[in-house]
Amino acid sequence: MHNFIEDYIESQARAILKSPYADIEEFCNMLMDARNAGKRIFFAGNGGSAATASHFTNDLVKGLSPGNVKRFKAFSLVDQVPVITALANDYDYSVIFSEQLKNYAQKDDLLVVISGSGNSPNVVKACEYAAEVGMKTAALTGRDGGKLKTLCDLAVIAPHDGMEQIEDIHMLWEHCTICALRNIIDSEV
Repeated sequence: MHNFIEDYIESQARAILKSPYADIEEFCNMLMDARNAGKRIFFAGNGGSAATASHFTNDLVKGLSPGNVKRFKAFSLVDQVPVITALANDYDYSVIFSEQLKNYAQKDDLLVVISGSGNSPNVVKACEYAAEVGMKTAALTGRDGGKLKTLCDLAVIAPHDGMEQIEDIHMLWEHCTICALRNIIDSEV
């Protein structure tokens, strides 16, 4: 067990050091641009990526907004359980995010999708709808980026093929992004 734990953590450390720093910086800029323009930011994902979507929303709304004149208008599309289950049951699971966007999203809002494979049908459909209405899109993904690599304005791809490892990297990037944004916001005062 010790060897497995050591190998896992050391492998993750090597993968993290291969992070696409310029893409993460561009992602931070997209979030700040949305905040500064008063635009909405929507997050979506499945499973562990849904948890990251909720975490991101929490950190933007609670962690970076109170006490600031300009606030992040962030929404997690994964936290609407009654809406999600009704849409999945009555229509199809692939529309659970795009149908919510139809109620709330406007041109130049930002959609952030999180998918280890980059191919989850519901996040792909959400990005396709976002393009139709002129939203900006960013994806946190892994492996080869999947469909999201070419579908989104920005795809930040974790340098790993394992799902757990991709999710680990996405959470590290989430906290890195929040800390970087806090640094920018603190310098505005």
